[in-house]
Amino acid sequence: MTDLRKLRKLLDPEIRAKNWLALRQAGRGRIWDLTRPEVPDPVFVVGCSRSGTTVTYETLAASNVFLSFGYEIPQFWNALHGPLNNGWESEAAGREQARPEHRNAALRFFFQRLGKGWVLDKTCINTLRLPYLYQLFPQARFVFIHRDGRDNISSMMDGWRMGRTDGGFGLSQFFGPFPEDVAINDGEFREWHFFLPPGWRNYNQASLEEVCAFQWTSANRLALDAAREIPAEQWIQIRYEDMVERPVEVFREVFGRLDIPFTAALEARCRELDRRPTSIVSGPPQRSKWRQRNPEAIERIAGHIRPLMLELGYDPEP
Repeated sequence: MTDLRKLRKLLDPEIRAKNWLALRQAGRGRIWDLTRPEVPDPVFVVGCSRSGTTVTYETLAASNVFLSFGYEIPQFWNALHGPLNNGWESEAAGREQARPEHRNAALRFFFQRLGKGWVLDKTCINTLRLPYLYQLFPQARFVFIHRDGRDNISSMMDGWRMGRTDGGFGLSQFFGPFPEDVAINDGEFREWHFFLPPGWRNYNQASLEEVCAFQWTSANRLALDAAREIPAEQWIQIRYEDMVERPVEVFREVFGRLDIPFTAALEARCRELDRRPTSIVSGPPQRSKWRQRNPEAIERIAGHIRPLMLELGYDPEP
């Protein structure tokens, strides 16, 4: 009977596909170890969660120039340096944490799963580790997108509360139990969602709007600081609002900066972004949506985010 069960498993199409994939990846890993094929440094799409990273990523991926996963890979990056091996400090990483073996591990990981080519990665926690990535990949390109803090924070608050159709953003699913008590928003949340910035412990008993404002400020502050270290020709910075209002113009410039042809098909795709910008968002984007979703909460943290709003070029008054 045991042998029959094993035989059924071997004949199961899904199990056979998984076994074949594992075998193929193992073979590619061996090829990488033996040959170390020459591959270009990746392009990283970065930005605070809910800032427009997905629409940016999916539009760049539509060029068919890149190899990409189609999803984020925070587990991989955190395995190199993250809360479970840095004493739960945060999901950030600096230049001093970069190791040559980390570069090899990343390129091997990409090669095993995607093959040989130019990789496009969109993992929001990488906004917290740009000096680390630049140290590992000195020829990498970075596409940083930012959004009006009020709308971004409001959207993050909604994400904390409602998750998304394919699951929530809680971090216990990746890290297990937190090392200390979390009681955000008077105990409504017992774990952090989206990402862990440096200093997260100071907000374990804060209100939800304070936590999301802290996350938005941390992500954008670290990105702007890193931009001073990265050569201008490798740094592309765009505003979510410009992308929504002038998608063809914005993406024509982005593709040009990456030396990728902006084809008629890409232009046509960009013209449709005002209807359904991404595969996970239904309906057109809205400006000042925070006024309908979380007006009182955003008003309470408006003063805290004002300096960074101004630095990013936003008028915090309207």
